[in-house]
Amino acid sequence: MAVAAVALLLAACGGSETPSANGPDNATAPTDANGQAGDDTAGPPATSAGTPVPSPGCGTTGVTSVESERREVEVTDPETGESRWYRFSTPPDHDGTTPVPLVVAFHGLSEGAEVHAGHSNLTPFGNDNGFAVAYPQGTGTPVRWNVLPTEDAVELEADNDLSYVDAMLDQLADELCIDLTAVYATGLSNGAGMASLMACERPDRFAAVAPVAGLRPPLSCEDSVTTPVLAFHGTVDPILLYNGGIGDLAALLGGTELPPPPPAEIDGSGYPASARAWATHNGCSDDPQETTIGDDIVHWVFDCPDGNDVEFYVVVDGGHTWPGSEFSASIERIAGPTTFTISANEIMWDFFTGHRLAAA
Repeated sequence: MAVAAVALLLAACGGSETPSANGPDNATAPTDANGQAGDDTAGPPATSAGTPVPSPGCGTTGVTSVESERREVEVTDPETGESRWYRFSTPPDHDGTTPVPLVVAFHGLSEGAEVHAGHSNLTPFGNDNGFAVAYPQGTGTPVRWNVLPTEDAVELEADNDLSYVDAMLDQLADELCIDLTAVYATGLSNGAGMASLMACERPDRFAAVAPVAGLRPPLSCEDSVTTPVLAFHGTVDPILLYNGGIGDLAALLGGTELPPPPPAEIDGSGYPASARAWATHNGCSDDPQETTIGDDIVHWVFDCPDGNDVEFYVVVDGGHTWPGSEFSASIERIAGPTTFTISANEIMWDFFTGHRLAAA
Protein backbone atom coordinates (compact mmCIF):
# COMPACT_ATOMS: atom_id res chain seq x y z
CA MET A 1 0.00 0.00 0.00
CA ALA A 2 2.92 2.34 0.70
CA VAL A 3 4.14 1.95 -2.89
CA ALA A 4 0.66 2.65 -4.24
CA ALA A 5 0.43 5.69 -2.00
CA VAL A 6 3.68 7.13 -3.30
CA ALA A 7 2.63 6.42 -6.90
CA LEU A 8 -0.60 8.33 -6.48
CA LEU A 9 1.17 11.11 -4.63
CA LEU A 10 3.75 11.61 -7.34
CA ALA A 11 1.02 11.76 -9.95
CA ALA A 12 0.43 15.24 -8.51
CA CYS A 13 3.32 16.63 -10.48
CA GLY A 14 1.17 16.87 -13.60
CA GLY A 15 -0.63 19.95 -12.23
CA SER A 16 -2.59 22.52 -14.21
CA GLU A 17 -2.15 26.24 -14.56
CA THR A 18 -5.22 28.43 -14.74
CA PRO A 19 -5.58 28.97 -18.48
CA SER A 20 -6.19 31.97 -20.60
CA ALA A 21 -8.02 30.98 -23.77
CA ASN A 22 -6.05 31.38 -26.98
CA GLY A 23 -8.42 30.01 -29.58
CA PRO A 24 -10.60 31.65 -32.19
CA ASP A 25 -13.55 33.83 -31.39
CA ASN A 26 -16.52 31.98 -29.97
CA ALA A 27 -19.04 30.70 -32.46
CA THR A 28 -22.43 29.20 -31.96
CA ALA A 29 -23.26 26.17 -34.07
CA PRO A 30 -25.35 23.11 -33.33
CA THR A 31 -23.60 19.76 -33.16
CA ASP A 32 -24.60 17.21 -35.77
CA ALA A 33 -23.06 13.90 -34.74
CA ASN A 34 -23.28 12.59 -38.27
CA GLY A 35 -21.83 15.51 -40.20
CA GLN A 36 -18.37 16.56 -41.29
CA ALA A 37 -16.60 19.26 -39.30
CA GLY A 38 -18.02 22.55 -40.42
CA ASP A 39 -15.17 24.76 -39.17
CA ASP A 40 -12.63 25.21 -41.93
CA THR A 41 -10.02 26.27 -39.35
CA ALA A 42 -9.91 22.76 -37.95
CA GLY A 43 -7.14 20.29 -38.69
CA PRO A 44 -8.15 16.83 -39.91
CA PRO A 45 -11.80 17.01 -38.85
CA ALA A 46 -13.31 14.47 -36.45
CA THR A 47 -16.64 12.98 -37.41
CA SER A 48 -18.74 9.99 -36.43
CA ALA A 49 -19.38 9.15 -40.06
CA GLY A 50 -16.95 7.61 -42.48
CA THR A 51 -15.34 4.35 -43.51
CA PRO A 52 -12.54 2.80 -41.43
CA VAL A 53 -9.07 3.25 -42.89
CA PRO A 54 -7.07 0.05 -42.43
CA SER A 55 -3.49 0.33 -41.24
CA PRO A 56 -0.62 -1.30 -43.22
CA GLY A 57 -0.73 -4.32 -40.90
CA CYS A 58 -4.23 -5.37 -41.94
CA GLY A 59 -4.05 -8.82 -43.48
CA THR A 60 -0.27 -8.72 -43.90
CA THR A 61 1.41 -9.71 -40.63
CA GLY A 62 -0.59 -12.64 -39.32
CA VAL A 63 -0.80 -11.02 -35.88
CA THR A 64 -4.29 -11.48 -34.49
CA SER A 65 -5.39 -11.56 -30.85
CA VAL A 66 -2.92 -10.33 -28.23
CA GLU A 67 -3.92 -10.72 -24.57
CA SER A 68 -1.10 -8.56 -23.20
CA GLU A 69 2.33 -8.03 -24.69
CA ARG A 70 5.31 -5.76 -24.13
CA ARG A 71 7.10 -4.39 -27.17
CA GLU A 72 10.08 -2.11 -27.65
CA VAL A 73 10.40 0.70 -30.17
CA GLU A 74 13.49 2.17 -31.79
CA VAL A 75 13.50 5.28 -29.62
CA THR A 76 16.12 5.48 -26.88
CA ASP A 77 15.38 6.56 -23.32
CA PRO A 78 17.57 9.67 -22.93
CA GLU A 79 18.35 8.81 -19.30
CA THR A 80 19.07 5.08 -19.49
CA GLY A 81 20.10 4.60 -23.10
CA GLU A 82 17.69 1.66 -23.34
CA SER A 83 14.95 1.20 -25.90
CA ARG A 84 11.57 2.53 -24.87
CA TRP A 85 8.63 0.17 -24.57
CA TYR A 86 4.87 -0.09 -24.23
CA ARG A 87 2.30 -2.74 -23.39
CA PHE A 88 -0.72 -3.44 -25.54
CA SER A 89 -3.71 -5.75 -25.97
CA THR A 90 -6.29 -6.47 -28.66
CA PRO A 91 -9.81 -7.85 -28.45
CA PRO A 92 -9.81 -11.68 -28.26
CA ASP A 93 -11.65 -11.93 -31.59
CA HIS A 94 -9.23 -9.65 -33.47
CA ASP A 95 -8.64 -11.45 -36.77
CA GLY A 96 -5.82 -9.33 -38.17
CA THR A 97 -7.89 -8.27 -41.17
CA THR A 98 -10.75 -6.19 -39.74
CA PRO A 99 -9.57 -2.75 -38.53
CA VAL A 100 -10.18 -2.08 -34.84
CA PRO A 101 -10.07 1.25 -32.97
CA LEU A 102 -7.10 1.97 -30.69
CA VAL A 103 -7.11 3.75 -27.31
CA VAL A 104 -3.75 5.02 -26.00
CA ALA A 105 -3.78 5.31 -22.19
CA PHE A 106 -1.04 7.45 -20.59
CA HIS A 107 -0.13 6.65 -16.99
CA GLY A 108 0.27 9.11 -14.12
CA LEU A 109 3.64 10.19 -12.75
CA SER A 110 5.29 7.25 -10.98
CA GLU A 111 2.36 5.00 -11.86
CA GLY A 112 3.80 3.31 -14.94
CA ALA A 113 2.11 1.47 -17.80
CA GLU A 114 1.45 -1.80 -16.00
CA VAL A 115 -0.10 -0.22 -12.91
CA HIS A 116 -2.22 2.06 -15.07
CA ALA A 117 -3.55 -0.93 -16.98
CA GLY A 118 -4.98 -2.27 -13.72
CA HIS A 119 -6.06 1.14 -12.49
CA SER A 120 -8.07 2.03 -15.59
CA ASN A 121 -9.20 -1.55 -16.36
CA LEU A 122 -9.29 -0.58 -20.03
CA THR A 123 -8.07 -3.95 -21.34
CA PRO A 124 -11.10 -6.01 -20.31
CA PHE A 125 -13.35 -3.11 -21.26
CA GLY A 126 -11.67 -2.97 -24.68
CA ASN A 127 -12.08 -6.72 -25.05
CA ASP A 128 -15.82 -6.34 -24.47
CA ASN A 129 -16.17 -3.34 -26.78
CA GLY A 130 -13.89 -4.29 -29.65
CA PHE A 131 -10.91 -1.93 -29.35
CA ALA A 132 -7.18 -2.35 -28.81
CA VAL A 133 -5.38 -0.58 -25.95
CA ALA A 134 -1.78 0.66 -25.78
CA TYR A 135 -0.16 1.63 -22.47
CA PRO A 136 2.96 3.71 -23.18
CA GLN A 137 5.76 3.87 -20.59
CA GLY A 138 7.33 7.21 -19.71
CA THR A 139 10.92 7.83 -18.68
CA GLY A 140 12.94 8.77 -15.60
CA THR A 141 12.70 8.17 -11.88
CA PRO A 142 9.92 8.58 -10.97
CA VAL A 143 8.58 7.53 -14.37
CA ARG A 144 6.87 10.48 -16.00
CA TRP A 145 5.88 12.42 -19.09
CA ASN A 146 8.03 15.51 -19.67
CA VAL A 147 5.32 18.05 -20.27
CA LEU A 148 5.65 21.21 -18.25
CA PRO A 149 3.05 24.01 -18.08
CA THR A 150 4.19 27.62 -17.96
CA GLU A 151 2.19 30.81 -17.52
CA ASP A 152 1.51 31.33 -21.20
CA ALA A 153 2.50 28.12 -22.98
CA VAL A 154 3.33 24.48 -22.56
CA GLU A 155 7.11 24.24 -22.58
CA LEU A 156 8.01 20.96 -24.22
CA GLU A 157 10.81 18.92 -22.83
CA ALA A 158 8.87 16.22 -24.60
CA ASP A 159 10.61 15.86 -27.96
CA ASN A 160 11.67 12.35 -27.01
CA ASP A 161 8.16 11.55 -25.73
CA LEU A 162 6.55 12.78 -28.95
CA SER A 163 9.00 10.82 -31.12
CA TYR A 164 8.31 7.78 -28.98
CA VAL A 165 4.52 8.10 -29.34
CA ASP A 166 4.93 8.45 -33.11
CA ALA A 167 7.14 5.36 -33.26
CA MET A 168 4.70 3.38 -31.10
CA LEU A 169 1.73 4.33 -33.30
CA ASP A 170 3.68 3.50 -36.46
CA GLN A 171 4.67 0.10 -35.07
CA LEU A 172 1.13 -0.74 -33.98
CA ALA A 173 -0.21 0.28 -37.38
CA ASP A 174 2.37 -1.89 -39.16
CA GLU A 175 1.97 -4.96 -36.96
CA LEU A 176 -1.75 -4.95 -36.13
CA CYS A 177 -4.93 -4.13 -38.03
CA ILE A 178 -5.88 -0.68 -36.71
CA ASP A 179 -8.51 1.76 -37.96
CA LEU A 180 -6.37 4.85 -38.54
CA THR A 181 -9.43 7.12 -38.28
CA ALA A 182 -10.29 5.79 -34.81
CA VAL A 183 -7.23 6.34 -32.59
CA TYR A 184 -7.90 8.06 -29.24
CA ALA A 185 -5.97 9.20 -26.15
CA THR A 186 -6.75 9.21 -22.46
CA GLY A 187 -4.65 9.39 -19.31
CA LEU A 188 -4.59 10.06 -15.59
CA SER A 189 -3.03 13.12 -13.91
CA ASN A 190 0.41 13.62 -15.54
CA GLY A 191 -0.92 11.25 -18.23
CA ALA A 192 -3.97 13.49 -18.60
CA GLY A 193 -1.54 16.28 -19.38
CA MET A 194 0.04 14.08 -22.05
CA ALA A 195 -3.38 13.24 -23.52
CA SER A 196 -4.17 16.97 -23.57
CA LEU A 197 -0.89 17.59 -25.38
CA MET A 198 -1.74 15.02 -28.05
CA ALA A 199 -4.83 17.07 -28.91
CA CYS A 200 -2.55 19.99 -29.80
CA GLU A 201 0.57 18.26 -31.10
CA ARG A 202 -0.87 15.22 -32.90
CA PRO A 203 -4.37 16.15 -34.12
CA ASP A 204 -3.67 14.25 -37.33
CA ARG A 205 -3.30 11.00 -35.36
CA PHE A 206 -5.82 11.28 -32.52
CA ALA A 207 -9.51 11.72 -33.28
CA ALA A 208 -10.45 12.71 -29.69
CA VAL A 209 -8.98 12.80 -26.19
CA ALA A 210 -10.37 12.15 -22.69
CA PRO A 211 -8.07 13.35 -19.88
CA VAL A 212 -8.96 12.19 -16.32
CA ALA A 213 -7.98 14.34 -13.31
CA GLY A 214 -5.60 16.68 -15.09
CA LEU A 215 -6.95 18.38 -18.23
CA ARG A 216 -4.51 20.94 -19.60
CA PRO A 217 -5.71 24.02 -21.50
CA PRO A 218 -4.82 24.28 -25.21
CA LEU A 219 -1.88 26.60 -24.62
CA SER A 220 0.37 24.96 -27.22
CA CYS A 221 -2.33 24.61 -29.88
CA GLU A 222 -2.25 26.51 -33.12
CA ASP A 223 -5.51 28.36 -33.70
CA SER A 224 -6.19 26.14 -36.69
CA VAL A 225 -5.99 22.92 -34.62
CA THR A 226 -9.17 21.64 -32.99
CA THR A 227 -9.74 18.26 -31.33
CA PRO A 228 -12.81 16.91 -29.48
CA VAL A 229 -12.16 16.89 -25.71
CA LEU A 230 -13.92 15.10 -22.84
CA ALA A 231 -12.59 15.54 -19.29
CA PHE A 232 -13.31 14.55 -15.67
CA HIS A 233 -12.24 16.18 -12.40
CA GLY A 234 -13.24 15.80 -8.75
CA THR A 235 -14.07 18.80 -6.57
CA VAL A 236 -12.20 17.40 -3.53
CA ASP A 237 -9.17 16.15 -5.44
CA PRO A 238 -6.45 16.31 -2.74
CA ILE A 239 -3.56 16.22 -5.23
CA LEU A 240 -4.53 18.41 -8.18
CA LEU A 241 -6.93 20.86 -6.61
CA TYR A 242 -10.12 21.42 -8.58
CA ASN A 243 -9.63 25.20 -8.79
CA GLY A 244 -5.90 24.94 -9.43
CA GLY A 245 -2.77 24.27 -7.45
CA ILE A 246 -1.33 21.21 -5.73
CA GLY A 247 -2.41 19.74 -2.39
CA ASP A 248 -0.43 19.17 0.79
CA LEU A 249 2.28 16.85 -0.49
CA ALA A 250 4.14 16.84 2.82
CA ALA A 251 1.09 15.42 4.56
CA LEU A 252 0.69 12.80 1.86
CA LEU A 253 4.36 11.78 2.11
CA GLY A 254 4.27 11.73 5.88
CA GLY A 255 1.15 9.60 6.03
CA THR A 256 -0.65 12.14 8.20
CA GLU A 257 -4.27 13.07 7.84
CA LEU A 258 -4.80 15.37 4.90
CA PRO A 259 -6.35 18.75 5.52
CA PRO A 260 -9.63 19.20 3.66
CA PRO A 261 -9.22 20.88 0.26
CA PRO A 262 -10.55 24.40 -0.09
CA PRO A 263 -14.23 24.71 -1.02
CA ALA A 264 -14.62 24.21 -4.75
CA GLU A 265 -16.11 26.79 -7.06
CA ILE A 266 -17.78 24.60 -9.67
CA ASP A 267 -17.43 27.18 -12.44
CA GLY A 268 -14.19 28.74 -11.26
CA SER A 269 -10.50 28.72 -12.03
CA GLY A 270 -8.32 25.68 -12.53
CA TYR A 271 -9.80 22.67 -14.28
CA PRO A 272 -13.26 24.04 -15.13
CA ALA A 273 -11.45 27.01 -16.66
CA SER A 274 -9.35 24.56 -18.69
CA ALA A 275 -12.55 23.03 -20.04
CA ARG A 276 -13.85 26.49 -20.94
CA ALA A 277 -10.54 27.31 -22.64
CA TRP A 278 -10.91 24.24 -24.84
CA ALA A 279 -14.49 25.25 -25.65
CA THR A 280 -13.33 28.72 -26.68
CA HIS A 281 -10.48 27.29 -28.71
CA ASN A 282 -12.80 24.85 -30.49
CA GLY A 283 -15.23 27.62 -31.42
CA CYS A 284 -17.99 26.61 -28.98
CA SER A 285 -20.56 28.78 -27.22
CA ASP A 286 -19.80 30.40 -23.87
CA ASP A 287 -22.38 28.64 -21.75
CA PRO A 288 -22.59 24.86 -21.57
CA GLN A 289 -25.77 22.89 -21.13
CA GLU A 290 -25.59 21.60 -17.55
CA THR A 291 -27.12 18.30 -16.43
CA THR A 292 -27.03 16.66 -13.02
CA ILE A 293 -26.52 12.90 -12.91
CA GLY A 294 -27.34 11.18 -9.64
CA ASP A 295 -26.19 12.97 -6.50
CA ASP A 296 -22.61 13.74 -7.45
CA ILE A 297 -22.13 14.43 -11.15
CA VAL A 298 -22.50 17.71 -13.02
CA HIS A 299 -22.14 17.28 -16.77
CA TRP A 300 -21.24 20.22 -19.00
CA VAL A 301 -21.87 19.97 -22.75
CA PHE A 302 -20.77 22.97 -24.82
CA ASP A 303 -22.57 23.87 -28.04
CA CYS A 304 -19.78 23.39 -30.57
CA PRO A 305 -19.26 23.25 -34.34
CA ASP A 306 -19.59 19.79 -35.83
CA GLY A 307 -16.75 17.52 -34.72
CA ASN A 308 -15.26 19.97 -32.20
CA ASP A 309 -17.18 18.77 -29.12
CA VAL A 310 -16.12 19.66 -25.59
CA GLU A 311 -17.61 18.02 -22.48
CA PHE A 312 -16.63 18.20 -18.82
CA TYR A 313 -17.74 15.95 -15.96
CA VAL A 314 -17.56 17.56 -12.52
CA VAL A 315 -17.40 14.84 -9.86
CA VAL A 316 -18.83 16.55 -6.77
CA ASP A 317 -16.93 15.34 -3.70
CA GLY A 318 -14.75 13.20 -5.96
CA GLY A 319 -11.01 12.80 -5.52
CA HIS A 320 -7.94 12.27 -7.71
CA THR A 321 -9.58 9.21 -9.13
CA TRP A 322 -10.79 7.33 -12.21
CA PRO A 323 -14.61 7.20 -12.07
CA GLY A 324 -15.81 3.62 -11.76
CA SER A 325 -12.39 2.18 -10.85
CA GLU A 326 -12.15 -0.35 -8.02
CA PHE A 327 -8.41 0.37 -7.86
CA SER A 328 -9.11 4.06 -7.24
CA ALA A 329 -11.60 3.14 -4.52
CA SER A 330 -9.00 0.92 -2.81
CA ILE A 331 -6.66 3.89 -2.26
CA GLU A 332 -9.24 6.40 -1.03
CA ARG A 333 -7.03 7.49 1.88
CA ILE A 334 -4.51 8.83 -0.62
CA ALA A 335 -6.58 9.75 -3.66
CA GLY A 336 -9.93 10.68 -2.14
CA PRO A 337 -13.38 9.30 -2.99
CA THR A 338 -14.21 7.47 -6.21
CA THR A 339 -17.63 7.84 -7.81
CA PHE A 340 -19.49 4.83 -9.18
CA THR A 341 -22.39 6.94 -10.44
CA ILE A 342 -20.61 6.99 -13.79
CA SER A 343 -17.90 4.93 -15.45
CA ALA A 344 -15.10 6.90 -17.09
CA ASN A 345 -14.50 3.99 -19.45
CA GLU A 346 -18.11 3.82 -20.62
CA ILE A 347 -18.46 7.57 -21.03
CA MET A 348 -15.18 8.09 -22.89
CA TRP A 349 -15.85 5.16 -25.20
CA ASP A 350 -19.28 6.55 -26.06
CA PHE A 351 -17.60 9.91 -26.76
CA PHE A 352 -14.82 8.34 -28.82
CA THR A 353 -17.21 6.37 -31.01
CA GLY A 354 -18.86 9.65 -32.00
CA HIS A 355 -15.61 10.99 -33.48
CA ARG A 356 -13.27 9.81 -36.20
CA LEU A 357 -10.61 11.48 -38.26
CA ALA A 358 -11.71 12.24 -41.78
CA ALA A 359 -10.05 9.88 -44.24
CA ALA A 360 -7.28 11.50 -46.20
